[in-house]
Amino acid sequence: MYRFLLTRRWLAFALLAIVVAGACVRLGIWQFDRLDQRRADNHRIEANLAVDPSPVTGVVSLGGTVDSNDEWRRVTATGRFDQDQQVILSQQTRDVGPGVDVVTPLVLPEGVAVLVDRGWLAINSPSEVPKPPAAPTGTVEVTGWLRMNSDADSWATTPEDDGTIRAVDSTDLASSLPYDVLPGWIVLTSQQPSARDGLAAPEKPDLSDGPHFFYGLQWWFFAGLALVGYCWFAYTEAHPRSPEQAAGADPREPAESSPRT
Repeated sequence: MYRFLLTRRWLAFALLAIVVAGACVRLGIWQFDRLDQRRADNHRIEANLAVDPSPVTGVVSLGGTVDSNDEWRRVTATGRFDQDQQVILSQQTRDVGPGVDVVTPLVLPEGVAVLVDRGWLAINSPSEVPKPPAAPTGTVEVTGWLRMNSDADSWATTPEDDGTIRAVDSTDLASSLPYDVLPGWIVLTSQQPSARDGLAAPEKPDLSDGPHFFYGLQWWFFAGLALVGYCWFAYTEAHPRSPEQAAGADPREPAESSPRT
């Protein structure tokens, strides 16, 4: 009854089903690997957020990079904000609507600077370029989370004519600044003396598992669907329906005779 499965057409169909199922299984495993990596990253971030803050110059240095193990580490920096070199990080949408982040260089006593994301500012439309509130004057001490430079292309990290950027890369910004800049940037969580500038505090990092678990299950479901589909088509090929069954009639009942004219 199932000898037709050895024909060239059905062998090709079986091979296709196996390839699709195998690919879906591999994609599911990839999603679960990403889940494990995310959980490891979350554990590292939680540990960094729990330690006491350290001076930023003790964590990063000129010419270096921010180590991935140090991202979201709490750091401090003392200096003066250079508002003339301030840039706007655009398209930073939150639940309440569109907005921007205000990134201002903080010049340290050593003469080098570190980029500081001072906070989030709501706007009316994503295309709006607002005038941000003035940075505090005088010497300030900031505390915040250390972030790695973005790996976006230079078109996103180089300031536009209106002073906006799409991503933060201290290396690209340093080329337009009159002083050296430390790698990475700081997301400000507090400062002394405090300033009421109308900028919203940063959002905490997302420490959830993300969608990877359900994506993995979804890919494995597709793998099973490919194999079940092959078996279903093979069954229907081996057990074709009669014309009466196809028309919805019960083949066990005799057909009614047509009345004579």
